[in-house]
Amino acid sequence: MRNRFAQQLSIGQIPIEETPISSKSKNALHELLIALRELFCTPEYNEKIFYILDKHINCNKKETGRPGLDLWIIFVLAQVRLCLNTSYDMLHDLANNHHTMRCLMGIAHEFGYPRTELEYQNIYDNVSLVSDDMIKEINELIVDFGHKEVFKKKETTPLHLKSDSFVVESNVHFPTDYNLLFDCAGKCVSILKKLVQKHDQIKGWRKIDDWKAQIKGLMRELGKTSSSGGKNKEKRLKSTASKYLKKARVFCLKLENDLPLFPMDDAFDLSCIVTLEHFIMLLKKHIDLVERRILKQEIIPHEEKMFSIFETYTQWVNKGKSRPSVELGKKLSITTDQYNLIVDYQLMNNQQDRDIVIEVADRILQKYIVVSWSLDKGYWNKENKLLLQLEVANVIMPKLGKRNQMELEEERTRKFKRLKNKHSTIESNINELEHRGLDRCPDRGIIHFTRYISLGVCAYNLKKIGRKILEDQRTELKRAA
Repeated sequence: MRNRFAQQLSIGQIPIEETPISSKSKNALHELLIALRELFCTPEYNEKIFYILDKHINCNKKETGRPGLDLWIIFVLAQVRLCLNTSYDMLHDLANNHHTMRCLMGIAHEFGYPRTELEYQNIYDNVSLVSDDMIKEINELIVDFGHKEVFKKKETTPLHLKSDSFVVESNVHFPTDYNLLFDCAGKCVSILKKLVQKHDQIKGWRKIDDWKAQIKGLMRELGKTSSSGGKNKEKRLKSTASKYLKKARVFCLKLENDLPLFPMDDAFDLSCIVTLEHFIMLLKKHIDLVERRILKQEIIPHEEKMFSIFETYTQWVNKGKSRPSVELGKKLSITTDQYNLIVDYQLMNNQQDRDIVIEVADRILQKYIVVSWSLDKGYWNKENKLLLQLEVANVIMPKLGKRNQMELEEERTRKFKRLKNKHSTIESNINELEHRGLDRCPDRGIIHFTRYISLGVCAYNLKKIGRKILEDQRTELKRAA
């Protein structure tokens, strides 16, 4: 059973409301912590946030057993990880040694009373309980808190929005057909080793590590031949590829012949064999791709390609720029307001910017009054612009391609130029988001990828709110002085 937070203070414990944060600090962590402290100390938002945390984390769980980490501690740890773009090892160190952070989590003690120590695995397991849907709900509350309590936005004050997209990279290496083939073979070897170590009756795989070493050596030889020059390069490339494919086919055939003979005594054996079947299928696929591309000189259609056998959601994104020209991951569209808060974001699945405009507008215009909205050329579509103009007074959407006389006159107006120039603010917002961890996602799997993005957006908004709170405190101190 998990509590919201410690209801009864123990002797020597520092209350969360009294967490000391200097108004002179411009540290990213302190900006996050002061926003979290103000959120905790505001009863209306405190109650709503704990309701969301309780609904998602404690859902369908019995009120018995050992007490887990408090919901508040889980939320703080998840935000700190993304705000600092740090690893779980560093998060573990901060949770046990950073005094201000421990005060905010409600586990700081003074006067020599026993310390509360958090274990690495405990932190990892609990932060992983946070879900994408939960963070999306909390992020809406945080934006509302920022508008009403910090930036003092009136309900009738309209928003000036800006939209743009960027790529959040997956944690993958650069994919080629031949190194993905080796990834498949290497994964088959690692699964097979687990079965061989468990069952002595499995014969014929005494030199299992040698299989991997030989395939790896041939893969590297093919890579060197492909990247180097010299005479008869095409002939040498085909010869090296043929050796590589021959070894991979022999390995694949041996796996397929022995697979029915492997024992299935329990769930572990079954999961290993199912996973092995999956990677054998991918191994055969990439043997075919290497043969078609190198030996038969075919151009492989884009839809047949894979860019990672582990992070299968990874997409190849051509940016149309010189450096980097290609990124591997998924595109994320964000929409910010005049306070630099992200009011909406969407992960795109094989979509272009122009495909999501109406979907984004439907969500935003239900919640906010919008007076201007600037988007870059990637969002351009005649229907998109006409539909947005029905609800938004000023739509800044430069045309992609040649403009007619009317469009040229519109883009030369002072209002259009002024709002278009302000659109560049979102580039700095994207840069800061990447510093909050959304440059490259280290987590594995699409579920953790989407959760990581939501946590990054949430940490960004909290940091912006915290910066404004500290600026206001410094202004008050100057007035008092």
